[in-house]
Amino acid sequence: MSVHPQVKQLLDALAQAAGPPLDQLSPAEARQAYKLLSAMDQGEEVSRVDDRALPAVDRDIPVRVYTPAAADGVDAPLLLWIHGGGWVLGDLDTADATARALANRSGAVVVSVDYRLAPEHPAPAALDDCAAALSWCLENAELLGIDAARVAVGGDSAGGNLAAALCLRERDEFGPQLAFQLLVYPVTDCTMSHPSIEENGEGYFLTSATMRWFIDHYLGDLDPKDPSVSPLHASDLSGLPPALVITASLDPLRDEGEAYAAALREAGTPVELVRYDGMIHGFVGMAALLDDGREALDRAGAALRSALA
Repeated sequence: MSVHPQVKQLLDALAQAAGPPLDQLSPAEARQAYKLLSAMDQGEEVSRVDDRALPAVDRDIPVRVYTPAAADGVDAPLLLWIHGGGWVLGDLDTADATARALANRSGAVVVSVDYRLAPEHPAPAALDDCAAALSWCLENAELLGIDAARVAVGGDSAGGNLAAALCLRERDEFGPQLAFQLLVYPVTDCTMSHPSIEENGEGYFLTSATMRWFIDHYLGDLDPKDPSVSPLHASDLSGLPPALVITASLDPLRDEGEAYAAALREAGTPVELVRYDGMIHGFVGMAALLDDGREALDRAGAALRSALA
């Protein structure tokens, strides 16, 4: 399977500058390396950006609220955005450029969640934080200037995993209330048993060894087939919101993302699945360097705008 020329140029540059693989670093060292890599993507201007601390039971959950010009002063839709980073890495700053782009392209208020990270806080801490943030947004719709009947959740990589798991939790606890889910190269099966894990396990940015490192940090005592960490293993995928699932042909996570799209469709959920050939894991977060990253953001924004109209 061929590598897109822009991706090859990026991979060559990363190889020249490379330090130790993430799976050979401590979580603190890996977080710093990830922040430096994420800084390559410069964010767009939006009408307003506000940092908030949402009160939870025993802590505050930091979020960043992006209001695009199209949503300023109106009853706007909401996208709860959940960043990637293998549940170990990432924060509001590493997600900033993607959140800004999605706000501008969708016309939705975007709330980006700074959930607790593993291994200090293994599963289900991250999912609990995302659920608490969503509940706060729905309860404070007037304050945010949003329409609580037009709400989507989305995320990339581990964030896509959390978004999918959040849709399952919300359905089970409250019944259908979410309008859409945006899953960008999501983790859906922590058993790491799909062919692309090995097929794309070396040489394409995310490696199978790093993915194992992430999962081992995140799972704690949970079974890797627990649906709260592996949505593909849920016994019932009916009654979930329509989805756009984006995958990359050279991603170790390609097959499990596509398997989840197929399982959602089989359960009666409207699904659009788009695979980007020649792309690697993380390409949407590299939109400053990759044309397909920008196109994927445009596609995601259009899908959100249509679903939340």
